[in-house]
Amino acid sequence: MTTNPPKTSPASRSNSPSSSVQHDRRQLGARLRQLRKAAGLTGRQLGEATAQDSTRVSKLENGVQEPTDQDLVTWCTACGALDQVESLRTEVRRISTAYLELKQQAKAGMKRVLGAHTNQRYATTRRFRVYEQNVIPGLFQTADYAAAMLSSWIDFLDTPNDLDEAVTIRLERQKILYDQRKRFEIVLDEHALYKRFGSISTQIGQLDRLLTVMDFPTVSLGIIPTDAARGPVPVPSIGFWIFNDTLAALETPTATLEVTKKPKIQLYARLFDGLRTNASYRSNARSLLTKAITTLTVQLGSDPF
Repeated sequence: MTTNPPKTSPASRSNSPSSSVQHDRRQLGARLRQLRKAAGLTGRQLGEATAQDSTRVSKLENGVQEPTDQDLVTWCTACGALDQVESLRTEVRRISTAYLELKQQAKAGMKRVLGAHTNQRYATTRRFRVYEQNVIPGLFQTADYAAAMLSSWIDFLDTPNDLDEAVTIRLERQKILYDQRKRFEIVLDEHALYKRFGSISTQIGQLDRLLTVMDFPTVSLGIIPTDAARGPVPVPSIGFWIFNDTLAALETPTATLEVTKKPKIQLYARLFDGLRTNASYRSNARSLLTKAITTLTVQLGSDPF
């Protein structure tokens, strides 16, 4: 017996990482529901067959609860579908590992909060595609900017204060920008140029760094003007990174979502391509950067902090 998860339109899904994980859990629950119906069982009958309350059957089928390994075995046994156990186990493992809690990683300090940004992944990735709304990507950050941003996370996550080590690791990683075998395609919203971490001077120094980095032969930097007409794709609610064509990663204040299924990665690639059509490049991007530097410099004269 085989079951396939019901198809849904990409446009109907939220861009939120937590919503994406919940969507996958609902899809898993839909598979369990299909198995039950194919066996001709009601929710109550399945509950009796598996020695559990029908309310819990409903929660599993609606993705409210994640099934245990024993749930999968007893469910498939009752439905005469033991051939589906291993496939369902694989799906549960994938969902469980997709949502990595930063709080757990952060117990050992910010230098351990890597998410998808591991040395191994950076070494094997040839093409990086990055979209950010509110922050300059770590690969381009100055020491002062990185320190200001990471300091806020240390306070928020209540982690050991290893700020100097965390900043050093972030700056060491930037050596990859000089690797001629790699390509870094970056799209920023103009808002990110004005979103301050630290002092105005820190932000100006960060933008000056962008002016330098955008001339690297490995880097393509596009900036979406605030007043640009948006199309032909929806505006994401969160930034994301695509590593080669094998992983899309999104970060929230408490977790990293890693998308590994090829069809979903392709959706993010399509989204990135659409965002690039809205972005300004080369001299136009440079103009947006210099405009932001000029604006911040004027502010610096009246407010040095």
